[in-house]
Amino acid sequence: MQTYLVGGAVRDALMGLPVHDRDWVIVGSTPEAMGAAGFVPVGRDFPVFLHPQTHEEYALARTERKTAPGYRGFVVHAAPEVSLVQDLARRDLTINAMAAPPAADGRLPDLQAIEDPFGGRSDLQARVLRHTSDAFSEDPVRILRVARFAARFPEFSVAEATLALMRAMVDCGEVQHLVPERIWQELAKGLMTQRPARMLEVLRSCGALRAVLPEVDGLWGVPQSPEHHPEVDTGVHLGLVLDAAAAAGAPLAVRFACLVHDLGKASTDPAHWPRHIGHEGRSVRALKVLCARLRVPQACAELAEVVAREHGNVHRSADLGPEAVLRLLERCDAFRKPTRFADILLACQCDARGRLGRSHDAYPQAPRLSAALQAAQSVDSAGVAEAAMAAGAKGPEVGRALARARVQAISAALS
Repeated sequence: MQTYLVGGAVRDALMGLPVHDRDWVIVGSTPEAMGAAGFVPVGRDFPVFLHPQTHEEYALARTERKTAPGYRGFVVHAAPEVSLVQDLARRDLTINAMAAPPAADGRLPDLQAIEDPFGGRSDLQARVLRHTSDAFSEDPVRILRVARFAARFPEFSVAEATLALMRAMVDCGEVQHLVPERIWQELAKGLMTQRPARMLEVLRSCGALRAVLPEVDGLWGVPQSPEHHPEVDTGVHLGLVLDAAAAAGAPLAVRFACLVHDLGKASTDPAHWPRHIGHEGRSVRALKVLCARLRVPQACAELAEVVAREHGNVHRSADLGPEAVLRLLERCDAFRKPTRFADILLACQCDARGRLGRSHDAYPQAPRLSAALQAAQSVDSAGVAEAAMAAGAKGPEVGRALARARVQAISAALS
């Protein structure tokens, strides 16, 4: 029985990056032998086991045979005679198809004993993302993974042969078999990379963006409003916004909101270009369809909806009076969810920075609205209500008294 660290652990160690995820492969063993050694079986589709002490996953070396469309359409064969090279051959990219025994500490790969049958080390040096074999075309998830790796390692190029294979997979309809959970999983990981815009670029270059995110793909070729960034179209602007979110270290929900905040511009009547009047409402309708299809987590979907609906008002908030500012805060549910409101402001800030093409410009609307919220929150709601009721106010009149007090507080804070 031989034990190897494989995939990302070897790749990242060679690149001098921290090794966080350790994937282990066992060659020459059986499920029975693993169980006898104290490993706990957890794999449903193929033999995977948890180490009895570290609880890390160990998989038996295996081969796969395509039997049906989609990423689930495989028959897996795991047996003692399956070699390490056979196991590595089923992996997506050459830079992920390297293996090494563990070093003395047992945590890192021994870089002096790397198994590299497909040239992953040379592709690392050349900064190229290249498919390991033609078996790449059997799993449509690999298209998304290549795009994600291109976003994580933006200095890498995608090999022309790999792009051609990805285009062929799109053309033959293989991407139509992607399940929503896997699309969201890869999209979320790609959004959290150094250059999320690169993910969209790669997906567009092979035609996959139109298949998996048609609402987003439709933004390319649509002109920006004149007051925004008129020299680029809306799709390019979207990339700038996403990269501004990455530069700001924004969380996933904010980055997703940035991705979908302008979807309504794709359905603007070209006769009205470059104006996009009413695109906010159309954006909300489009993103609801997208979120339902991909089963986007509720927190991400809710933040995205508020940003899509209100980002224009947030941008224009410097011109709003205290009453309008209060209405904006209420529409954003800022009093009940102040932390989410801070994320809304961050998404709008990234939109503004992307609009200008400058990822670190100031966004005075954010501190102004934050100050307004803080001032309104400082109002003694219970005291105002008691005073109003003592003066004979009832029901809605009490609410109006609280609103007046908050407007006064906002006015004083913004003066």
